[in-house]
Amino acid sequence: MSDVEAFTDGACLGNPGPGGWAALLRAKGSERLISGGEAQTTNNRMELLAAISALEALKRPCQVTVTTDSRYVMQGMEEWVPRWISNGWRTADKKPVKNQDLWQRLAAAVAPHQVRWKWVRGHTGHAENERVDQAAREQAEQFRDQA
Repeated sequence: MSDVEAFTDGACLGNPGPGGWAALLRAKGSERLISGGEAQTTNNRMELLAAISALEALKRPCQVTVTTDSRYVMQGMEEWVPRWISNGWRTADKKPVKNQDLWQRLAAAVAPHQVRWKWVRGHTGHAENERVDQAAREQAEQFRDQA
């Protein structure tokens, strides 16, 4: 099973507003940067799409370390998703889970892999986090006129 490092970030110009996501994949000494965006979205949706896109880009099961500055994504995958699944995608107070479509897609993207989640504080000079942050912001800028 290959070892892969994934660095992910999402950005939004306004919340909601135009948004972008980016992921840097690193394995066996090579790197690949992927990114995208939407005209009208939220920061949390872009953070989720960055992680989803990183995992969906992998062609075979891997051991993946996903480094994110989003506690929302990390805590969601480590704590909330198992509970939401057992509660029929309802929160503790019986409300529908926000961004359920993306949480379900992320859970499916994680399934074939052995994933470890790692949190870093954003905007503190972490080289890979800064790279994906810049790429995500550039994507959001491209959608600014469409919002």
